[in-house]
Amino acid sequence: MSQPRAIVAGATYLLTRRALRRHLLFRPDAAVTQLIIYALAVSARRYGIRLHALCAMSTHLHIVVTDVEGVLPRFLQLFHRLVALGTKALRTWEGPVWGHEATSVVRLLTRAAVVEKISYSLANPVEAGLVRRANEWPGAKVLVNEIGRGELRARRPDVYFAPNNPVWPEDAAIAISLPPAVADDDADAFRREVAAELERKEAEAHAAMHRAGRGFFGPERACTVSPDARATSFEAPRGLNPTFAVGRGHADARRTAVAAVRAFRAAYREALQRWRAGLRSVVFPAQTWWMRVFHGVAVNNDPLVA
Repeated sequence: MSQPRAIVAGATYLLTRRALRRHLLFRPDAAVTQLIIYALAVSARRYGIRLHALCAMSTHLHIVVTDVEGVLPRFLQLFHRLVALGTKALRTWEGPVWGHEATSVVRLLTRAAVVEKISYSLANPVEAGLVRRANEWPGAKVLVNEIGRGELRARRPDVYFAPNNPVWPEDAAIAISLPPAVADDDADAFRREVAAELERKEAEAHAAMHRAGRGFFGPERACTVSPDARATSFEAPRGLNPTFAVGRGHADARRTAVAAVRAFRAAYREALQRWRAGLRSVVFPAQTWWMRVFHGVAVNNDPLVA
């Protein structure tokens, strides 16, 4: 049984999901880039999601968003479904598109965590040895100088999205917003922080490539690899899937977050045990999602997770 997860209105998250068995299904050609941006814009608009960063790698997607209305599972369900169905049509792919692992959903609790995870997402193509600089990646992405003042826009793809269905507009766009913790008059400083962290990650990736005696793959080659192929680079076995991040040097915030997660899980499990015993008047902890949406349970108004 998976751990219960609090769904918090207004929270900012790093979202990651991987293609099946590291197939290069999201190879960054123009068609799949159009599909990902269009699906993201349509899904985000329906559920009030705000975008802060995006990097669509050939085997996985990284997105940093804020879930304004506390409906993240609904957004993920729609977005991943649209990407999967569109990819199956584009690649004439039979079977699942997404891997069997659950989507990684990491709540970003501090400004430092937001800076680190945005830069981590954007640096992914460099750390993978694909391009020398993050801005050279040809796939769907956000550039640092676009945060808080740019947008991503795409026309309706030629596959899957029926042009006579009013649900699918001819064009879809999504603003690249500042995270909620960053005020407009602090935007330049925030972008400088992200740029500095991204530059640090790029330098580390360059040093690692030099030590290994490897060269960068290049954006042109990345666009022409077979989507049926699989990534062959070494990937360490995945450990625990974190639920939150606080950034470097924030030990106090980490301790507070750990305590809050444990309190939520304990309260949730106690309530679930009583509900299963037939006590339908039991009150679940604040930010309970599944049981509230699908079973209509009562939820406490006092949050255990800040």
